Amino acid sequence: MHVIGTVGLPGSGKGEAATVAREDGIPVVTMGDVIRQETADRGLDPAKDHGKVAQALRDENGPAAIAERSLPMIEDRLENSDAVLIDGIRSGVEVDAFEQRFGDDFTLISIEAPFEVRAERIDARGRDADETDGGEPLSARDERERGFGMDDAMDRADVVVENTDSLEVFHERVRTIIRDGPEAVDGDGRNETQTENTEARQ
Repeated sequence: MHVIGTVGLPGSGKGEAATVAREDGIPVVTMGDVIRQETADRGLDPAKDHGKVAQALRDENGPAAIAERSLPMIEDRLENSDAVLIDGIRSGVEVDAFEQRFGDDFTLISIEAPFEVRAERIDARGRDADETDGGEPLSARDERERGFGMDDAMDRADVVVENTDSLEVFHERVRTIIRDGPEAVDGDGRNETQTENTEARQ
């Protein structure tokens, strides 16, 4: 069993990592789907109220609420697959929930890119971005995500993947981690890579 989680700020490439997993036949559980469903259940607009409902779920049911709601979905997919990718972890508390449930079978990937690169990607998506962020500026989205505790989750990742090269290079790095584990990337593994990227974010 291998449960792979991804964490990263908007536009970093989490969706592309999920694409790689699907191409390898690995099911993907998107934590944002939990929020979208709850938004619809509340009669709200997923395009405009996604962030508000995400915060409401955490306020009402605790900071691990979305992770806990996704656990049955993950376990359901593990019945027919040796691996599952969780798309969109946003806090250290959510990391705790997955580590407690899956232990050493859980790997966390932090996907990172500079603000300017992420902004260009989101601009290039045009209307597609509007469907998920309601036209909210990237800086505001970053602030909200960090408010959930994303920096803590990113700092705890088993491996950091810098998504600043070509899409093909990024896909290959993610595919290597999925197939061979985080130790197969960047040689020295977690500590040196994480230190460099933590300093870069400060």
